Amino acid sequence: MKTIIRKAVAADCPQLLELVRELAAYEKAPEAVTVSLEEFVDAGFGNAPVWEAFVAEAGGRLVGMSLFYIRYSTWKGRRLYLEDIIVTEKMRGKGIGKLLFDETWKLCEERQYKGMVWQVLEWNEPAINFYKKYGASFDSEWVNVSLDSLRAEAGNHQVRVNQHSNEAK
Repeated sequence: MKTIIRKAVAADCPQLLELVRELAAYEKAPEAVTVSLEEFVDAGFGNAPVWEAFVAEAGGRLVGMSLFYIRYSTWKGRRLYLEDIIVTEKMRGKGIGKLLFDETWKLCEERQYKGMVWQVLEWNEPAINFYKKYGASFDSEWVNVSLDSLRAEAGNHQVRVNQHSNEAK
């Protein structure tokens, strides 16, 4: 079965969201996906898109995706932030992740960004080994920090800190 890598279009969003949910289940956090399809479509294809994606299509179905956006570093300039690279479980090990990653990196170079950054869970050895093949560097000094918007609006500013960050720079 031939795999085609192409830019995502709005009609892909229901299948993209399925892939996101599959990833969340793999990462042991299925309840963490709270974005609606409407919001997802608007964020990628509305008046002010904030993300782009490449998709891997095989047999008329999406079997993978690379979703990314621009991040600005005051030290480096524009960098591509790889939010998710997902290959559906039954299609892993067939080179689809490499095709998606390579296409994303190619776009990063074409746009002359100052590199690509992303995160990987410290227990996700298959992904870590995949990134090591590219010579990615892993930085254990930085800590992930987030503030949930609902808590902030309620005045209950609970900051979550994850001290096990493995952001590749």
